[in-house]
Amino acid sequence: MVRRRESIYFFLFRFVAYVAVGFLVLVVLLLVKLGADALSLTFLTKPWSHRDIASGGIIQAIAGSFYLGLGIVVVGVPLGVATAIYLVEYSRENVWKRIIELAIQNLASVPSVVYGLFGFAVFVNLLRFGSSLLSAVLVLSMMVMPWVITAAVEALKSVPRRWRESSLALGASRWSTIRRIVLPAAMPGIITGSIIGLARALGETAPIIIVGATFYMNGLPTSVFDKFMTLPYHTFILATQHADPKAPSYAAATAVVLIGLTFCMSVGAMVLRTLYRRRREW
Repeated sequence: MVRRRESIYFFLFRFVAYVAVGFLVLVVLLLVKLGADALSLTFLTKPWSHRDIASGGIIQAIAGSFYLGLGIVVVGVPLGVATAIYLVEYSRENVWKRIIELAIQNLASVPSVVYGLFGFAVFVNLLRFGSSLLSAVLVLSMMVMPWVITAAVEALKSVPRRWRESSLALGASRWSTIRRIVLPAAMPGIITGSIIGLARALGETAPIIIVGATFYMNGLPTSVFDKFMTLPYHTFILATQHADPKAPSYAAATAVVLIGLTFCMSVGAMVLRTLYRRRREW
């Protein structure tokens, strides 16, 4: 009876997993079919042409999304990991720590447009960064920090306490123990959480519209205070507001590029996670 019930559960879990993968494959295939006429090397490498979309490409949108991702990795991920290190390794169990943890959990569920409005009020107007790439990076970094912190906290807690105690007993300082023992062991989980947050941020449209994204610009951003183009906003405009009959096909092709970019980041994260796990087992 127990084995039969266990087999049923395993079958249901496997079925749900196959259904999820099937939906993903179906979406990608439909997008590829719709955007097949637009997908080409020219589409990926040439500047966008607003008057004749068939003669241009989306290199500005690709570069803008890349700059955003790089900015989040430089700003949001280190701050999130540093916060997790403080919560796990240095803070004491008290009411303030519980308040901070509750606030982090609540921030993870805040709608992205609220982050955009906050960034517009603080970064664009109060700090006078303007509608720029810098404002967007700071807003998206704030948005992914709860994900990074939560993943990093769980990864740090999974490191056995005896590893810390052994390092301290041998005379190592607390920071040296964290840097050389704890962080390398927790890095697979930290990388996974960071990539999930980064992928979510790169697919956002509402916050970046408020703080600096634009549908068309002549060239690439040359400063962090310039406006920028991104793949999700470009897809949104082509799919809903552009009058050219070829716009739906180009919107689908842009979406395929965004999915491919996210997939490449996920694969890179899996490779890094595997390398760190091998190093830890060694």
